[in-house]
Amino acid sequence: MKDFIASLTWRGMIHDMVPGIVQHLAKGMTTGYVGFDPSAPSLHLGNLVTIMLLKHFQEAGHQPIALVGGATGMIGDPSGRSQERTFLTEEVLRYNEASIAKQLEKFLDFSTGPNKALLLNNFDWFKDFSFLGFLREVGKHIPIGYMMAKDSVKQRIETGISYTEFAYQLLQGYDFYYLYLHKNVTLQMGGSDQWGNLTTGVELIRKKSQYQAFALTAPLLTRSDGTKFGKTTAGKNIWLDPAQTSPYEMYQFLLNATDHEAEKLIKIFACCKQEEVEAMILAHQAKPETRLLQQTLAKMVTTMVHSEESCNQAIVCSTILFGHTASADALYALSEDALLNVCATIPKVTITRTALSDVDSIVSLLSVATNNIIMPSKSEARRIIASAGIKVNKVLLRDPYQKPDFTLLHDRYLLIQKGKKNYYLIVVE
Repeated sequence: MKDFIASLTWRGMIHDMVPGIVQHLAKGMTTGYVGFDPSAPSLHLGNLVTIMLLKHFQEAGHQPIALVGGATGMIGDPSGRSQERTFLTEEVLRYNEASIAKQLEKFLDFSTGPNKALLLNNFDWFKDFSFLGFLREVGKHIPIGYMMAKDSVKQRIETGISYTEFAYQLLQGYDFYYLYLHKNVTLQMGGSDQWGNLTTGVELIRKKSQYQAFALTAPLLTRSDGTKFGKTTAGKNIWLDPAQTSPYEMYQFLLNATDHEAEKLIKIFACCKQEEVEAMILAHQAKPETRLLQQTLAKMVTTMVHSEESCNQAIVCSTILFGHTASADALYALSEDALLNVCATIPKVTITRTALSDVDSIVSLLSVATNNIIMPSKSEARRIIASAGIKVNKVLLRDPYQKPDFTLLHDRYLLIQKGKKNYYLIVVE
């Protein structure tokens, strides 16, 4: 068996842990779990860290349990939030649970071996639990002072917290106790913002069963300035669901990581040996201009979350926009969905087919006909074309007076490249 704690330590994946956990894990196969909140129909890049906790745990020879919070999701965790959550309907929650369960099956081995993963839902044991029964079985054992000392509660006292969210830690604590009794779970893991909830479970097990259980948290994904890493500059989550964040968007997001971020993330997400990762980091540091870590990270995570085929398509898309050798043939070979994914974040200009047929030259198309969005004037368009600075559908323009009779991509698009990195998509309607 691999040393799980030693593995997490070099990966930088330990924030807090209950003392004695090393000795506990050394005794043999242990069962541990991570809970996932079904408040959205998809997990996101931040959740991938705790998924990796389970993955590394299983690879170390232990048994992982992924717990979907079908019951706790009806209330909502106050951790890391400045205001009360809005309740979701049961129909929405059940849909989210099913979607998340399907995603989790991609990362863990649920099929073979004595340490095969389990997928559980806490709604199964909470649905028939009466309020009075919960107070007697759980509430009796956790003092108010203990609950109020938790950071997730203290930070909300001044702004307001309902009894519902205040009691959330009791629900999560009971999850741990229930799993200890019925699945021999002795370890709960999560993000660092979950420490208070995790230790409530440890305390409940100690009081009700006189047993020392364990908890471990990993740092949250953050940028160098302390902000969350798994979000775009516009504050949009990088989701694991390709319908919400395309493989191309995920690949490009990771490709744009700084050297410091890439070095930190490659340790978390790589499933290869420590020596291989360290050799990769040294190779990158020797020639940072090659961006070896960023390329490896983007390829590794996109493949793991989606598929090798999706990753390869993302690489093709990325090469088309930013590669030095991208060809028109490669662009025309893209499906319309792939093209729109590539162009999701670039400016779009709409023009009618009649207006396009009436344009006398490419200079007019780039300026007047597209409302001067691409070029401020015809003279500027002529100047940029003369300096070999304009490509249409990856073909370099040389004649500013050429009539724009290009073959449209999927019969309705023209991709304009101005300089090295400025792109526009003309949509013909």
